[in-house]
Amino acid sequence: MSEKEQKLSLLSEMIALIQADHSINDREYDFIYAIAKHMNIAKEDLDALFEKNHAPYIPPTPESERILQFHRLVLLMNIDKDQHSKEVQKLKEFGLRMGLSPFAMDRVLKVMENYPDRVVPPEILVAIFKTYYN
Repeated sequence: MSEKEQKLSLLSEMIALIQADHSINDREYDFIYAIAKHMNIAKEDLDALFEKNHAPYIPPTPESERILQFHRLVLLMNIDKDQHSKEVQKLKEFGLRMGLSPFAMDRVLKVMENYPDRVVPPEILVAIFKTYYN
């Protein structure tokens, strides 16, 4: 497995999340594109993921990377300021598949209501996961 394949897998999950509500807006695409650029993934590779709908699933190995991916997914889910039950369900499925605590995920989803635009600060998110892993 190459590093690029793992990055494409993470981006593929993000694409699946925004497709859960059957509409993709420019803000969602721009967010994923910014993540792809940060990962040094070409726009052509990203656009190919949108067309073929997925890359093989390769979960991040370190726990910190799994929590980071969950945070990206939460940010992405809230980017259109409209939470759909299908998006929340997909987010939980991805979290479980990555081996994250369902209790921690539920806590994050509850706590995010306390923050502007539902953006949970990274240190709060990490603290929540630490609580459930200790």
